[in-house]
Amino acid sequence: MLGKQTDEVRPWTRPLVTIECQNPATLEKLGEVPSLSEADVAERLSRARQAQVAWGQTSFAERRRVLRMLLDYIIDHQAEICRLCSTDSGKTMADAAMGEIFPVCEKIRYLIDHGEDDLRSDKRPSGLLMHKAARVEYLPLGVVGVICPWNFPFHNILCPTVPALFAGNAVIAKTSEWTSWSAADFQAIFDEVLTKAGYSPDLVQIITGGGETGRALVTSGVEKIFFTGSPENGRKVMAAASETLTPVVLELGGKDPMIICDDADLDQAVGAAMLGVFTACGQMCVAAERLYVFDGIYDRFVNEVVQRAKALRQGPPSQDRGGDFDVGALTMPRQLEIIESQVRDAVSKGARVLVGGGRNPQLAGQFFEPTVVVDCDHTMDLVQKETFGPVMTIIRVHSEEEAIRLANDSSYGLGSSVFTKSRRRAERIAKGISAGMTVINDYGIAYMVQSAPFGGVRISGFGRINGREGLRSCCHVKTVVSDKLPLHMPMSLYPIRPTTFPMLDGAVRLFYGNGVAEKAKGAVQVAKSLLSMVRDSRRSRQ
Repeated sequence: MLGKQTDEVRPWTRPLVTIECQNPATLEKLGEVPSLSEADVAERLSRARQAQVAWGQTSFAERRRVLRMLLDYIIDHQAEICRLCSTDSGKTMADAAMGEIFPVCEKIRYLIDHGEDDLRSDKRPSGLLMHKAARVEYLPLGVVGVICPWNFPFHNILCPTVPALFAGNAVIAKTSEWTSWSAADFQAIFDEVLTKAGYSPDLVQIITGGGETGRALVTSGVEKIFFTGSPENGRKVMAAASETLTPVVLELGGKDPMIICDDADLDQAVGAAMLGVFTACGQMCVAAERLYVFDGIYDRFVNEVVQRAKALRQGPPSQDRGGDFDVGALTMPRQLEIIESQVRDAVSKGARVLVGGGRNPQLAGQFFEPTVVVDCDHTMDLVQKETFGPVMTIIRVHSEEEAIRLANDSSYGLGSSVFTKSRRRAERIAKGISAGMTVINDYGIAYMVQSAPFGGVRISGFGRINGREGLRSCCHVKTVVSDKLPLHMPMSLYPIRPTTFPMLDGAVRLFYGNGVAEKAKGAVQVAKSLLSMVRDSRRSRQ
């Protein structure tokens, strides 16, 4: 087990409120963590600002060195990190490895290999100001605030934090109150790496608390907030951030469509659907929550997923001897009620449950059975609202046009996927889907392409993480214009003269006029005006 932090190592003002943590798979009490007050958050911010000063002046080579140390630590402690995530969130060890370790390692690798290129000063054309040179610089913001959801306890801290660090910032990350037990252990990782590298552990601070702690962080004066969560809480974050005009990046979930054409590779499509629905018990923003299956392949697809879903093994990860279980528990108790309500609503409107459909009666924890529901339509909550659970929702379609229309009939717009053997058809359908990302003949791998931006449209949020766009969103983007040639106006524009406006009028014609004649007319106008201004200037000096 990774070493827990003690009060002597990382002191805080003793809170009046604590959060009780439990294992969602066994309902075992794990312990308590503090819910930090507004004063606690302010004190943490002060320490982060002090730590950021030296870090913000480091070279990219130095930042790569520290990230390499962090990556090496993660590689050496994979099993311990996965066990912490499994205990805190209820996911299996395999889900933890796929969702917590791989994306974090790939993000760090990308930053080490490409981060400097993404943040190097960027030369820009200076237009008509040919005597000037323009460039854009990407500078540290200062302190970045991160508010994490509960579905990936390690990943959701690390993936916003490491690019912010590479950009030269300090980070304060608030964990979800539903997965706070592991926070001290994850803090210990940063403390050890940063201390060994010669930097203050205050550079990255992981804090715990409920909604009031989150609000305190949003309004604390941090330079930017990265929030991942529900649209409802995203609105609250925006409202709080508006009080201090703090910019925000919001990732607010999805209701991702998966379109399976009649010419798709059946085995490939079924495998991707199983992965997209049941990985992490369906608790992913890019989970495949709506499956649009063409009529020509519908029956074979349904028969195959039903057989595979029935074979899934569910149980508490703590009792897994190494591959005993395929599906874990739900992290939030409330999610059980949400999923049950959506399935009941679907059945009341004509849907049929072919596998599962309710809480697992054989398990005491927060387990919802792997479920397959067919004959679904867009009148159902199961199709319109985010489910965030192990439910495969299948809708029969008859054409590309119908599939695209229904895929876009959602208030969300995060990810999507298309399965077909025709490259032209795949590109055509992908172009028609309104979403932040589309993956062709695969599921979920857009996030692993760290050079590409990740984010959504509509109520799935705005702003981007990952890629050059995400890394630059951790920066103060500054334009610098300098001399290329020491050329200046031969005289001051002021005081305004009778020839000033004709000169400006002529300059517009010269630079932007349509055709040689118009430009020549402008050049003559400018020359006459400048000559007149020179004569007036000489007379005034006599």
